[in-house]
Amino acid sequence: MSSATSRRAVLALPGISLGYFMILLDTTVLSVAEPDLARSLDTPVAGLQWAVTGYTVAFGALLLSAGAVADRYGAHRVFRAGIAVFGLGSLLSALAPDLWTLVALRALLGVAAAACVPASMAMIARLHPEPAARARAVAVWAATSGAALAAGPIAGGLLVGLAGWRAIFLINVPLAVLTLALTAGPAVRCPRGDRGVAWAAQLAMCAVLGLATDAIIALGSGAAAHAGCSAAGATAAGALFAALNRRGPAPVIPREAVRAPGMRAALLAGAAVNFTMTGVLFVLPLVFQRDLRLTPLDTGLAFLPMTLPFAVNPLLTGRVVARRGARLPVTAGLVLLVAGGLVYGAAIAAGPSYPALLAGLLCTGFGVSFALPALVTMVVAAAPEGAAGAAGGLLNAVRQAGATFGVAIMGIFVTAGPAGTGDRTAWAPLTAAAVCAAAAGVLLHGGRTADSHGLKS
Repeated sequence: MSSATSRRAVLALPGISLGYFMILLDTTVLSVAEPDLARSLDTPVAGLQWAVTGYTVAFGALLLSAGAVADRYGAHRVFRAGIAVFGLGSLLSALAPDLWTLVALRALLGVAAAACVPASMAMIARLHPEPAARARAVAVWAATSGAALAAGPIAGGLLVGLAGWRAIFLINVPLAVLTLALTAGPAVRCPRGDRGVAWAAQLAMCAVLGLATDAIIALGSGAAAHAGCSAAGATAAGALFAALNRRGPAPVIPREAVRAPGMRAALLAGAAVNFTMTGVLFVLPLVFQRDLRLTPLDTGLAFLPMTLPFAVNPLLTGRVVARRGARLPVTAGLVLLVAGGLVYGAAIAAGPSYPALLAGLLCTGFGVSFALPALVTMVVAAAPEGAAGAAGGLLNAVRQAGATFGVAIMGIFVTAGPAGTGDRTAWAPLTAAAVCAAAAGVLLHGGRTADSHGLKS
């Protein structure tokens, strides 16, 4: 390897990690911009729901096939194309003249994000073929997720306070340019493959998630006929997807992975965690700025008790998983999320104050940071031989679907409650608590089933 190629290889990992940071930053940075966005584009809460879920619908649905696309066309090509589209889409989002243009561009960002995540893992494997070096590189890459989730609300609050909601998209442009510069050169090139991509089934799954989200948001807005039509469309698309996935030679959802003992319980837990985290990030900024009169920057800072554990607690979780297995921290995380939802609900119903909400923020932060790292281990352990990668991709897709439904369902209560009253808004976090309680129950039952099959994850 020449010295120039060696230098490129050293720079590639920070570039790959920066791209991942940018993608995850976009999942949280919009939260504190919601009130400013609503005022600027004169949109109701339903419009805000679509501004958030436009990203997660495309991201979650396309993650199912993104790994196959990376293998088919070369991971470095797919990654760099995704980063380029993400940067351009962010620039256009900052210039969006109306809500629905912004929603369409957010969906484009979700497509680009889905292209980048599995491809980045393949690039790391190419850069670091030795297991020990690869493990260290993956740890660096994964550590950026906590940093991005922690930085998102604060960065968003600072940017919105300085220049309005459009600034949160402009920040992605230089990040994308820097990522492309760091990942240029032959060091990260991955060969093309002949793996098939089930495009028809993938499009059907996009329709399922998009139409189901539309049905929920329309129902919350009081458009019952609209909701019924979308629900019927989602059902038909679901039936089509099931048929295509069952008959296709390369199923989008690997059947052997889903049927593994304990897998469905783990996937439900992943969906419940993201349902709660993203739903809370959608609802609380509206409460902070509507009822507590916080500025965007103050709102971002108010989230620190929730977001800081995302960055630091996974190290503790890793030690617990190594000593006691994955099920304990996942269950503990879900219990903390239930407690957080109950605290939020009681505080909002009583007339919210920040000290009353603080305990809920801490519960959510530690709950998420206990559960998510352990869930990765649980899913990989439950996956059949040779299906760990597919199972990991399925977990990521289910998490984004959970995030989509979290915003859609919890946003119903914000839509229904008139400004200045907390009685209906309080039902949003209580719904999240119920979802996490159900997931914990299924996980405990699924854990006994998995143990009976010899899985001790």
